[in-house]
Amino acid sequence: MKVPHQVGPGWTLRPVEEAVVAVWVRGQGAQWWLEGSWSDLPAANLFLAHLRVRSFAPATVRAYAYDVLCFARFCIERELRLAEVVPADVFDWVAWQAEGRRPASGNVVRLTRFAGAAPSSVNRRVAAVRALFEHQVVLGAQAENPVPAPRRGQGLRAKSRGVLGHLGPGRRRGGGRLVRASQRLPEALEPGEVAAFLADLSSHRDRAITLAMLLGGLRAGEVRSLRLADIDQGLRRLRVCGKGGRERVVPVDRAFFAELAAYLRVERPPGLVTPECFVILAGATAGGRSRRPDCAASFAITDGPRVRPGCARTGCATPTAPSWQPPASTCWCCAS
Repeated sequence: MKVPHQVGPGWTLRPVEEAVVAVWVRGQGAQWWLEGSWSDLPAANLFLAHLRVRSFAPATVRAYAYDVLCFARFCIERELRLAEVVPADVFDWVAWQAEGRRPASGNVVRLTRFAGAAPSSVNRRVAAVRALFEHQVVLGAQAENPVPAPRRGQGLRAKSRGVLGHLGPGRRRGGGRLVRASQRLPEALEPGEVAAFLADLSSHRDRAITLAMLLGGLRAGEVRSLRLADIDQGLRRLRVCGKGGRERVVPVDRAFFAELAAYLRVERPPGLVTPECFVILAGATAGGRSRRPDCAASFAITDGPRVRPGCARTGCATPTAPSWQPPASTCWCCAS
C-alpha cells in the first residue's frame, strides 16, 4: 500500500506497509485532517475542524494534527479506543514515545542513533491530546478528561489564601508538563562573531534581513512578510504582523535602515509592484535547497563564528521578482 507523505512544497507517494502505518496526515491549504483505518478518526477530524473554526493558524492546526497522529498510532498498536483511555494509558504513551525505534521501511534514511522524542515534544503532544479529550468532554462523548494535569508546585498547598486566610484556593490552573524538561539559557553571539557573519553576506538585502532579526527581534516569517508599506524610515520603526495575526510596532537601529536603503536603491528591481519588501533577486528556484559547497562550508563546525545551520536559510516563502510566486526553499547565502 502507498501512503501519501508530504515532502517539501508538494505531495509524493512513499511505499509504506499498511501494518506499520495505518493512519496518516493530509493537508491542503489551511485544512489538515487524518486519514486511515483508525476507528476514532471522525472524532479526531472533528477536533481539527473545531480548531479551524476557532481561527487557529494553519501551521498550528498542522502541528495538532501530527501530535494527534502520534497518539492515534499508539492507540492502534495497543488496540485502544478513545473512550477506553485511562490515565495509566497516557503514561504508557509517554514511555512509548521515549523508546527509540528503527524505521520499519527500507526506504527511510538510516540514522546513526534512534533516540526517542525530546521532553519538549512529548509535553507538546500531551497538551494536544489533552485538548482533544477536552473537546470530547464538551461534546458529551466522554465524562472526564483522562489526561492527567500535573501539579505546578511541590509539597502541600494551602487551602486558603490571604493574610487572614479569608480567601479561597483560587482558580484551578490547568496545563503543566508531564515530563520534566531542561531549561537552557539562550546562546548569544559575541559582537565580533556577529560582525564576521555580516561580513560574509554578499548583498545589502541579506545584511538588512539579518539586521532586522538581530536588532529588531523579528522572526524569519515576519521578515519574509514585511511589506514596504510597513516600513517607516523617518521614525525608524517597523509595523510587524506576528504569530496569530498580532501586530506590533518595533523600533530598529539606523544600521538596518542604511542597508535597507542600499538594497532598495541598488538591488531591488526598479518598477517592481510586489508589496513585500524582500524578494529573491535570482528568481524562483527550480527545486530543493541550494547545495553550493562554499555555502555548506560556511555552516560547518570550525574555529570561526558559531552560527547554527538554518539561521540564515529562511527564504522558503520569500516573494520573487518580477512577479510574486511562492518558490521552493532557497539559501540566502547562495542567492545572487
